Amino acid sequence: MSQQKGSLHFGEVNMSSKYLKRISDKTLKLELEASGAVLIEGPKWCGKTRTAEEIAASVLYMQDPEFATSNIKAAEIKPSLLLDGAKPRLIDEWQVAPSLWDAVRFAVDRVSDSGQYILTGSRKPKDSEARHTGTGRISRMLMRPMSLFESGESNGNISLATLFGRQKSIECISGLTIENLAFVISRGGWPESIGQTEAVALRKAHNYVEAIIHQDISEADDVDKDPAKVRALLRSLARNVSTLASITTIKDDIPANEAAASDKTITAYMNALRKIFVVEDLPAWSPALRSKTAVRTSVKRHFTDPSIAIAVLRASPQRLLGDFNTFGYLFESMCIRDLRIYSEAIDGEVFHYRDKSELEADAIIQLKDGQWAAVEIKMGASAIEDAAKNLRKLVDKVDLAKMNPPTFLMILTATEYGYTRHDGIHVVPIACLKD
Repeated sequence: MSQQKGSLHFGEVNMSSKYLKRISDKTLKLELEASGAVLIEGPKWCGKTRTAEEIAASVLYMQDPEFATSNIKAAEIKPSLLLDGAKPRLIDEWQVAPSLWDAVRFAVDRVSDSGQYILTGSRKPKDSEARHTGTGRISRMLMRPMSLFESGESNGNISLATLFGRQKSIECISGLTIENLAFVISRGGWPESIGQTEAVALRKAHNYVEAIIHQDISEADDVDKDPAKVRALLRSLARNVSTLASITTIKDDIPANEAAASDKTITAYMNALRKIFVVEDLPAWSPALRSKTAVRTSVKRHFTDPSIAIAVLRASPQRLLGDFNTFGYLFESMCIRDLRIYSEAIDGEVFHYRDKSELEADAIIQLKDGQWAAVEIKMGASAIEDAAKNLRKLVDKVDLAKMNPPTFLMILTATEYGYTRHDGIHVVPIACLKD
């Protein structure tokens, strides 16, 4: 079928704006080589469509107001019409017409070629929309807002992949001041905010949060949510970011006069926030230990980007600089965002560790080949020695007869200089790290 505009929307790929390269570019190319179709999921405004446009040969924008109604009708009557176009064909926000999932799966089965379709979605389909899983036909990848390396704030002198390649010694210098870090945390990793002034970037983050509160969260499951309760929940999550706060703790943190809610309501709202990729809690790591020390299994609370917390609290870079306690929690959250992006690019996952003795590691990076590394996140140089002691204590607890020893130990900082300590622990400024 022709790609010219008609009763259906078969638009051309928009390549007019300058593209900032993403770590996800390599992942998408690999997934397209391995599968007939690829689903890119992630929060709105994180760059899914723009990344897909870079490799797509044709595109269908399901939410284009001029063609949305006719596209949905075509999906109901004959979805194969919407799949006609040069390959790989991008179908943006496919979940608007859930029947497209099975149509893509069937088309992949018929042709049996890799790299036919790219689907993007900023919310997970509702349970009632669930179809065939797509296993073996449609692979999935998650995109997040940009890391500091992708946005150009990290010089990338230290590579996570190289550290897992057993690099013994490192040296680097960060180009970001503490004032710079306060700004990039507040701005976030949203592609359209990169290069903007502080006032514009903070306004964009504010508008993003307002859209979540008044519209996006209700669209997650087509159940209207009380905006006051949503705002109160987001504010409580912001106050508890990078902590093990339970649902009860979050509920108790919401003042009764602000918008009190039951455990059931908070759980439902949290699930909706997960469906639209606004919150992304950090799971606990369960290693094989020498002793029977109880390991805490609670998740750590995180937004998909720390700027959400700043925006919902109506904070600013200047307020962060005046409150280093809050700054520290949000710095940790930004580091977790970047570690997740870098780790997934090298086939890894990120966890946290804490046991009943309160010994912790802010991040555990575990690769699928069994390698792992422990990371402590500390803003200032004064905390480095204690962080190193914690990391060594954790290694002493791990049963190395059942697990590999850590490939490396790292302290991720907001300081200027990166180096390897006499005990082999790497001190790395976050503005020097990349995948």
